[in-house]
This record gives sequence, C-alpha cells and structure tokens, in this order.
Amino acid sequence: MAKTSLPLAASFLLLISFSSAADTGRLFLTVVNNCPFTVWPAIQPNAGHPVLEKGGFALPTFTHRSFSAPTTHWSGRIWARTGCAHYNGKFSCITGDCGNRLECNGLGGATPASLAQFDLHHGGHKDFSSYGVSLVDGYNVPMTVTPHEGHGVCPVVGCREDLLKTCPGHLQVRSHAGHVVACKSGCEAFHSDELCCQGHYNSPNTCKASSHSLFFKHACPSTFTFAHDSPSLMHDCSSPRELKVIFCH
Repeated sequence: MAKTSLPLAASFLLLISFSSAADTGRLFLTVVNNCPFTVWPAIQPNAGHPVLEKGGFALPTFTHRSFSAPTTHWSGRIWARTGCAHYNGKFSCITGDCGNRLECNGLGGATPASLAQFDLHHGGHKDFSSYGVSLVDGYNVPMTVTPHEGHGVCPVVGCREDLLKTCPGHLQVRSHAGHVVACKSGCEAFHSDELCCQGHYNSPNTCKASSHSLFFKHACPSTFTFAHDSPSLMHDCSSPRELKVIFCH
C-alpha cells in the first residue's frame, strides 16, 4: 500500500490455528461492502505470492464477493478504493488508487487508506493464519475482519468508527468538492523519521506512539497505528472457514 512495505509480523497479528487441512477444507476470503456507496476493493500480495481476483474489482453497495484463499502460504493486504471513475479514458480513484487501474494486478495503492493484512499458512499437521487491520498508512473507510466458524476466542478486529468526521484538520485529505475523504497518518503529514519509524527510529525501542497515532488508537484500539504497534486483541482462534473483510461494518 505505502511505498515502504510493513512487515506482517506474527507477534503483531491475531493468530489463528488450524487443526488440519482435511478438517477445515478450503479457507475463503469474503469482501463485503456495507457502505452506502460503491467501493473498489484492491488486493496486493506480498512479494512471491500470487495475485488474487486480478487485484481489484468494483463492489456495489450492500453486496459481497467470496473467493478461495490459496492452499499454500499466502500473505498480502486488502483495502477499499473510493470515488473511482472513468474520465477521459482513464480510470482513477480519489482514495486508494493503484496506478489508474481497475485491476491492480499486484500494485500497491495510494495512501492514506485503511488496510486489512493477512498471513495465511496451509500445509503440514498444523496450519496457521494471521489477520489484522492497520491504520499505519492512514484511514479512508471503516473496516473490520471477522472470522467465521472458528473455535476458541475469535474476536472481530478493526475500526468501525467513521474517523472522517473527527479527523484533525492537519491530517485531513479533501476532495476537489471540499469533502473530507481520508485521514493521513502523522508520517504522511509530516515525513519525519520519528513519525515514520525510519533510520534511528526503526526499532521497537525507538518507534513510539505519537499524538497522531493515538488519535487512531483511541478510536480503534484493535488496529495497528504505527509500525511497531501492538493491537489490543491478540487471541487464538482455531479452524475458521472464512475470513470476512467488511467495509463500513
């Protein structure tokens, strides 16, 4: 999503354990649009992993789309693009744009945008998957990830709040019409090593929360809000058959 790739560290993500591939069958990813407007979901695999669903598609309001996750290890991210349109023969989106393409085909997207991150493992006697919602790159729509048919403690994680209504003025992104369409991270707003956790600040000991990341954390405590953040919900969940990404949950 952002130009710099954020690691999907297992210690940062919600761990899901699977008893065996035979017991669970196929794992499905489902993307749901509960927003009162069309969104254009985008999917970007991490390096070395296949593109799913050509990397992007339109999803009208109150519809969903399900697809099988790979049966081998896969990691990547899903986000919503908003305000997309064809104009003078070119497709573009107000938020989350991936190089003026409907089908992102592996490309990342423009920040700020809310991200669902996945690290899915299959094979062997024990299979593990992880999921989380990141606001490290900012926010554009409410987003949650919900596991289904899992056992144990299986919390919904993410951000249900409409942060466009409360985004501080210095973090706001506005459309040409003057509407707030996204909320920047402190890193994107000010480009400092400290806020971006770069250079000397690129370690758990030196990368700390800021007033900007705390705006997101206070509203949505189960999300990642800076590079070395730890969300509030980190529970084991076994054998979900589906991971559902819900926009405007």
